[in-house]
Amino acid sequence: MKFLNYLLLPLSLIAFHLTSCSNTKDKEEKVLEANAELSEQQEAIIEKYVVNGANKHPLYSQERQAILDKGLAEDSTIAYLWQQKAMPLFKQGKYEIGMDYIDKAVKYDRKRWQDYRAFIKCIFAKTYRDAISDFQDYKQRYGDGYVMDHTYDFYIGVSYLQLDEFQKAEEVFEADYQKQISAHDSTWLHPVDLFYYGISKYELGKYQEANEIFDSALKIYPEFSDVQYYKAFCLVKLERLDNAKQVYQEAQTNGSNGYTLNEDNAIYERYPYQVRW
Repeated sequence: MKFLNYLLLPLSLIAFHLTSCSNTKDKEEKVLEANAELSEQQEAIIEKYVVNGANKHPLYSQERQAILDKGLAEDSTIAYLWQQKAMPLFKQGKYEIGMDYIDKAVKYDRKRWQDYRAFIKCIFAKTYRDAISDFQDYKQRYGDGYVMDHTYDFYIGVSYLQLDEFQKAEEVFEADYQKQISAHDSTWLHPVDLFYYGISKYELGKYQEANEIFDSALKIYPEFSDVQYYKAFCLVKLERLDNAKQVYQEAQTNGSNGYTLNEDNAIYERYPYQVRW
């Protein structure tokens, strides 16, 4: 009956109700962002429960989690405490509970932690559509930037690769490549960026272009076995079989010696397209 009464309301009242809800939500977010700056009391809580508390226990221990909980019992609005609870859980593959905590961190300090959450969704939780949405929303709110050594568009491109939307991935990587070249120069380029840019070309069957991009990555990181692996397949497609065999053998040797993606978090997660040797 209440639902029926709602339908009978004048459209102007319904619009006013929806606008009011939206404005209230916006105001709440602005208040949270304004409160993101830590007070002396909050800094003291972090010092007590993180620096001199949780950090003195093993990363994955329940003791560490319990100490963080004590800090949150004193002030549940400290985003950093929620992030510290979430971080080791992601490294253990406990994505669902970790995401509950990182969502709280974003709630209390969106500007500091939303791009980090988007990174987690891309590399750890592997919820790629959510990762794209999180990054795009963050860019609209705060502008472009970097997280974990890469641009937001890098992770958006990787997410498109994992969704088999190769054309979109190529477009994102191409724009990111040109932006970095324009803002800096070729020495600024990261071999892992070039690896995934080359992969987008490879998946689209643009083997010569992919091969050239892979060569650019190998100039920076000559032993990059994952690049060599896909370069070898490009060479096969280009009917350069002798060269392909040599490159593949080099990839096997370098891969066996541990020359793979040099990402800090690669010790916890296998990255997209990373080769298992």
